[in-house]
Amino acid sequence: MGALTGEIRTGLLDDGRTFAVLSAATFALKAIFVKLAYAAHPVDAVTLLALRMGIALPFFLWLARRERGAAEGPLTPGLWGGVLIVGFLGYYLSSLFDFIGLTYISTGLERLILFVYPTLVLLIGAAWLKQPVRGKAWGALAVCYLGLGAAVWHDLEQSGDARAVAIGGAWVFASSVTYALYYIGVGKLASRVGSTRLAAYCGAASCLMVLAHYAAAGSPVRLGELPASVWGYAAAMATISTVLPIVLLAAAIRRLGAGRAATFSTLGPVLTIAFSWVILGEPATWQQVVGLTLVVGGVSWLGKSK
Repeated sequence: MGALTGEIRTGLLDDGRTFAVLSAATFALKAIFVKLAYAAHPVDAVTLLALRMGIALPFFLWLARRERGAAEGPLTPGLWGGVLIVGFLGYYLSSLFDFIGLTYISTGLERLILFVYPTLVLLIGAAWLKQPVRGKAWGALAVCYLGLGAAVWHDLEQSGDARAVAIGGAWVFASSVTYALYYIGVGKLASRVGSTRLAAYCGAASCLMVLAHYAAAGSPVRLGELPASVWGYAAAMATISTVLPIVLLAAAIRRLGAGRAATFSTLGPVLTIAFSWVILGEPATWQQVVGLTLVVGGVSWLGKSK
């Protein structure tokens, strides 16, 4: 029996699908931890983000040190500039907009807005890089945004505050736009910098940007005044929903390849909404389920139509 258990355990740990699912699940908890922190104490988005990134910074520095001698060679000034721009767009600006948006809207709507970033990558590519959009892709775009409309309907019915939904939705959509730009930048830099080294350098740079923002903004909340619960949720965001997904996804990509590992990302919105029902007690409605189905289906269709 012990040998059989060991074989099963080894098989699970060697299966890239397990790592991919766990990566999606741990990242899906990020918005849940943010909402729990907001509920535990009146903390602003900049302070909470600074806590998250400050705790995550040692990991990114360790990873950057480990990858410093990567086979891709030293970075040129131009590549360093690209890394800083990508870090600014991704872990810093996109995260900041997302944290602000979560003060207004539900985790379910937030996750679905973020999940449509592939549609923005497509549209930015068409407008900026002059990449043509195929006919089937337009149908996928329509399905995605019809699903978002259903998700917005859910939040409007539950909160009754159209202004809050509009403000929060706009902030998170801005987060999705900056993440799409980050994604395009990563695609341009990864082959020249190395994907792991790029993640480490971008992560470390963005952590420093967030901490500088916190120091310059003069947040009304002092870190020492925050209760242990907020520190705990920030630590969970930094470890469970920032560091761990990166490590797990890297393990999944090594075993499955980037394309197959990416297919498991569709689990993210499903898991976030499920966690919001179970952990946060957010109500489940048919509008949200329809929105989830259409957005996930539209993004999957978009991936196949390229």
